[in-house]
Order: sequence, then C-alpha cells, then structure tokens
Amino acid sequence: MSGKDPFLHAFREWSEIFMHRSMRGFLLYARQSNLSMSMIGTLFHLHSRETAGVTDVGDHLGVTSAAASQMIDRLVQQGLIERSEDPEDRRVKQIVLTEKGCQVLEEGMRARQDWLVDLMGELSPPEKEQIMEALQILIRKAELID
Repeated sequence: MSGKDPFLHAFREWSEIFMHRSMRGFLLYARQSNLSMSMIGTLFHLHSRETAGVTDVGDHLGVTSAAASQMIDRLVQQGLIERSEDPEDRRVKQIVLTEKGCQVLEEGMRARQDWLVDLMGELSPPEKEQIMEALQILIRKAELID
C-alpha cells in the first residue's frame, strides 16, 4: 500500500491517537502504583497463565532468573503476588496473583480505557452507530488475518 492512501493515512492516525491515549493513562497509573513495565508484564503474564515459575517469568521478560527473582520479591512485598512451593517439586516456586494483584490489573485497564468514555460523550447517536458498524467490519476482517 502506498503512503498516499487516504484510508491508510486516516487509519494510522487513529491508531497512533488510540495507542498514545491508552498508554498515557496506563503508564500514569503504573507510575502512581510504583510499578515498572517488567512488573506489569509479570502481572499480566500471571493473569493469563494463573501460575508460573521464576524461570518462566524470566523467559517471558527476556531477563535472567536472578533478575526475575528480584522483581518477584518486590511484587511479593507489595502484596501483588504470592510465591509458594510446587506440590510436586518443593525446590520449584510457583507464583500466583493475589486478589490485590488482580485488582491492580483491573484498575490499570480502567485507567487505560477511561478516555474512551470521554470520547463517546463527544459523539452523536448517529456517529456512534456509524462507527460501531465500521468497527464490526474491522473486527471481522482482523479475525481472518493470522
């Protein structure tokens, strides 16, 4: 596709605005919660897997097990995750999200999406209908792409 394609230009512009506004709210929340991107990445990883080991977290983040272990210690101290022995191998530590950790993730996601509520307030009912139809087309087409 050419860089002069008006659809592509508009789509890229919307994508940039969407990502900027979404990440701005999320990063502000992370800063206020004293969480690094690695910490947040770990919380999301645990949320999607329910449990993980130190090596798994390190592999996910692309860091050594020692670095992952130090970060995990900070998350344990904050009460966001718990570390326990694997019932099948006591040498292995299993890491899970606490209720507080789940709450932090939910609040972070809300902070990321709050601006959408403001945006919706700026749209008329016909505009909302038109955008909803276009989004449904995009969703269907995106699902067809690997």
